[in-house]
Formats: sequence, C-alpha cells, structure tokens
Amino acid sequence: MKYDDLPEELAVEADGPIRTLVINRPTELNAVNRPLHWALANVWRLLSQDREARVVVLTGAGRAFSAGGDLGWITSFLDDPAARDESLREGAQIIEEMLRFPLPVIAAVNGPAVGLGCSLAVLCDIVLMSETAHLADPHVSVGLVAGDGGAAFWPLLTPILRSREYLYTGARIPAATAVELGLASRTVPPEELPEQARTLALRLAEQPAEALQGTKRVTNTYLSQALSGAMQAGFAAEAVTMRSAEHRERLLALAKKARP
Repeated sequence: MKYDDLPEELAVEADGPIRTLVINRPTELNAVNRPLHWALANVWRLLSQDREARVVVLTGAGRAFSAGGDLGWITSFLDDPAARDESLREGAQIIEEMLRFPLPVIAAVNGPAVGLGCSLAVLCDIVLMSETAHLADPHVSVGLVAGDGGAAFWPLLTPILRSREYLYTGARIPAATAVELGLASRTVPPEELPEQARTLALRLAEQPAEALQGTKRVTNTYLSQALSGAMQAGFAAEAVTMRSAEHRERLLALAKKARP
C-alpha cells in the first residue's frame, strides 16, 4: 500500500524529512467517518516504511483539528453491530499503532479536538495547541464510556481528580488549561502554529535518529504497559454502552438537532 491508496479524508504532505498528516474533512470540522477511521488505523505502517521520513506533524484542515466521530457514521452503528464492532477494533488499532510508531509525532492542534480527535492529539509525542483551540471528551454526555483513549490515557498525564471532572462532564478544556493539566505541551498564537510546528519538526529531524527513536521506544513501552489493561477494559465498557437504550436516545436526539 502507498500514500496514494489512502482515502482523500487523510492527506500526507512531504517536506524534506517532515511528513504532515492532514485530517481533511474541513467542511465537516474533520469529523471522523468510516474511510478516515480506517486511514488513521493504517497510515502509521505506511509512514514507518517511508525511509526519508524523520518526523510527523498531525493537524487538521480548516478551522478544526477534529470534531470527533461523524454523527451519520456513528448513528449507523445503532442498527449495524458488525460495523460497530469493526469501529472498536480499528479504534484499538489506532492507539496501538500510534504508541508503536517509531518516529516522533507532533500534534499541531489548530482548533477543536473532540472525542477521538482529542485522543489523537494527546497520543502524539508533543502537543502544540493554538491559543484558541480546545480539547473535550464528551463520550459520557451521549451515553458512552470514554473508551477510545480518554478514560484510560488521561490519568497517566493529568491529576486524576482533574481528569475525572472533565471526563465525567465532557466540558471543554481551553488550550492554557490543557497545558496546565499536562494534556498539551504549550500554546502557540494561532497564526504561528504551522511555522512553529515546522520549526520544531526540523529540529527533531536533525537529532540523531537512533537515539531519538530509542528514547521514544523506551517511553512508550512504559505507556503501553500502563495502558494495556485499562484500554481493554475501556473498549469493552464502551461496547456495552453502545448497545444501551440511553445511548440510542441521546445519539438520535443529537443527530436530529444537528440536521439543517
């Protein structure tokens, strides 16, 4: 498989040793649909085979990083258990592949990063956030366990009492608060975000590759070990709530409200 085989919803841009992954559904605020979800699960192996790549930047097209799951796609799971189960399998693959990926990954969070979008951001090695961006994991508000990263991953990065409040309520986390909590590395003026991400990427690309990748491997070994049980429990609990009457009711109400 080559980059050209990826769906248009995920673009790969080459700039010397830098590969920029662009979540590319700007008119839908980069909400994750089925092709994009598949691409996010499979692109990391492609990138690891790119011998010219030294660092990856992950960002969103337009004014959002990613608004989370596409409502139309997620609503289809209510009556399609096979698609629902496949989405959970791919969700686990996204997290596992990102943790296993050998190159450093910089998130350039240019706008809202919600649900899976939030998980994608905080799974990166360095998270640069526009001062006007925010994070949120609103799974609970639609009757779901935050199983695709938040409930398992956030407590490794933040004080548990603080992460509980945001996970339980789904409230937005402004960029400055995200840095304070340990969910982001630093804030950047929005107009400077692309260039600052590129400058940092070039600096990482100039580091001795074996030393840098070995350091990431050791760090992520710790994270993978700490996450293994929690991730399995999280996806299992999310699967149960996906079948609940309350989730169906809340998701359909949200979808109805979102219709023009």
